[in-house]
Amino acid sequence: MLQNLYVKNLALIDEAEVEFQPGLNIMTGETGAGKSIIIGSVSLALGGKLPKEMIRKNAPYGFVELTFSITDEKLKQTLQTMDIFLEDDCLILSRRMTNGRSVSKINGESVPASKVKEVAGLLIDIHGQHEHQSLLVKKNHLNILDAYAKNRLQKEKDLLKDAFEIYKKCKKELEEASLDAAEREREISFLEYEINEIEEAALLSGEDDQLEADYRRLLHGQKIMEAVSGAYEKTSEGFGSATEQISHALKNLSGVSEYDETLAGFENQLTEIDNLLNDFNREIADYISDTSFDEETFAETERRLDLVNHLKAKYGSTVDEILKECGRKKERLEKLADYDAYLNRLQQEFKTSEQEVKRYSDLVSDIRKEAAGELTQAIISQLKDLNFPDVSFSMDFKKMDRFTANGYDDAEFLISANPGEPQKSLEKIASGGELSRIMLAMKSVLADTDAVGTLIFDEIDTGISGRTAQMVSEKMNALGRSHQIICITHLPQIAAMADSHYVIEKSVENQTTISTIRPLSQQESIGELARMLGGVKITDTVYKSAEEMKELAANTKKTLGER
Repeated sequence: MLQNLYVKNLALIDEAEVEFQPGLNIMTGETGAGKSIIIGSVSLALGGKLPKEMIRKNAPYGFVELTFSITDEKLKQTLQTMDIFLEDDCLILSRRMTNGRSVSKINGESVPASKVKEVAGLLIDIHGQHEHQSLLVKKNHLNILDAYAKNRLQKEKDLLKDAFEIYKKCKKELEEASLDAAEREREISFLEYEINEIEEAALLSGEDDQLEADYRRLLHGQKIMEAVSGAYEKTSEGFGSATEQISHALKNLSGVSEYDETLAGFENQLTEIDNLLNDFNREIADYISDTSFDEETFAETERRLDLVNHLKAKYGSTVDEILKECGRKKERLEKLADYDAYLNRLQQEFKTSEQEVKRYSDLVSDIRKEAAGELTQAIISQLKDLNFPDVSFSMDFKKMDRFTANGYDDAEFLISANPGEPQKSLEKIASGGELSRIMLAMKSVLADTDAVGTLIFDEIDTGISGRTAQMVSEKMNALGRSHQIICITHLPQIAAMADSHYVIEKSVENQTTISTIRPLSQQESIGELARMLGGVKITDTVYKSAEEMKELAANTKKTLGER
């Protein structure tokens, strides 16, 4: 669960920290107090886009940190496969933002935003106040179904994806292979020319590196020989050479070394130097005698290097790549030489791959349709709890005229909220409040199959009130029994159900507006409910109503918990 949130220098927040609890965490506050900034801060820590105006004016940086407590062993193992190891069952996600740049960290180690998002997907799920509008986008409906049936679908969807990749490759190769006789003859002729050009060069693996080294050496041949000869002259046995000088020095030491152990050590060192110098002289003399820098050798090396570089410009950046390209061209030539057999083979491979894609698409579709029946019945049950007493809800499947990596299904949710009315698409009949309740019903169903421990709802209750609001509050309470729920709400019925209640307040300090968040006691929670119920003026009657609402919520929670 999300244990702690720390925010600094973001929007109206100068510095704020809040400890969240298990169950249903409710956040309330007046309009404009900064409620959505809290959710926005969480989104930023999880790798969300940083709006330019998010960092406080004149602040050097913005910072947000989330601390998660993780006890689920399966989740721990999953994180370990991602090279993330917990400290005292805690995982800390942080993001520091400055001058349009940001650094994300997991347990203090800098990581790319992509990894943060991958980890976040295992820990927390955020549902924004306008997310219910996504239900109006038909392509999202199949994603919702697949999320519900992921344990049954995942293996078949993976197999389908692999089969589709083979199918797509076969289809592309077959399309590219469709040549008329003239095109085929032109390609055969060109392939023969290119293969011949490469083979005539008789290239050897790694030859280009050796040629370049030889060319550099030959290009500077005179300079090399002058330098090597000069070195040999200074070290060989000529008059005044290093060898002669060391020999004299060694003779001087050997005459007195027997009288002092230190001098004997000097003699041994000088003897070793003399031996090394003699070895050096022999090797450099061999180099001089074996090396020649004639014009003919240089010209031949230059011609060979030019040829290799010409082929590299056409066929690959190294000799090894050129030889591999030659092999590929030979394979292509063999196919075109026996074109009918090649085309027949491609057609057969394509047909086989198409059959495989269809087979897995059928399997996936069958599983989806079975799961859709279960999902829609579960959603109907939830919707009835949310004041849709006579709702009918189903999923309509159509078959696309093409295959995709996701199969051929084109699916859409249909609903009828009133008896006798035909089912229609959501966009044609659902209001904002109805969409909020449908989304909440779906989240309630999906939560049972979702391993994500923390769910955040940002005013998902928009557009509902009265008896429906009470039913939504009960649904939130039920969700809080299996997940940690963090909910921003404007409805007192939902706020009354809080296991932990926080208020977000706006104030002016030193002519600067800041937002703060703090937990409320039982009595303070009642006062906040009274504010939500009564507006500007809170009368005794309003306050008593708030007390009654809190007491009623406690009894409801107790009753629901006993079921």
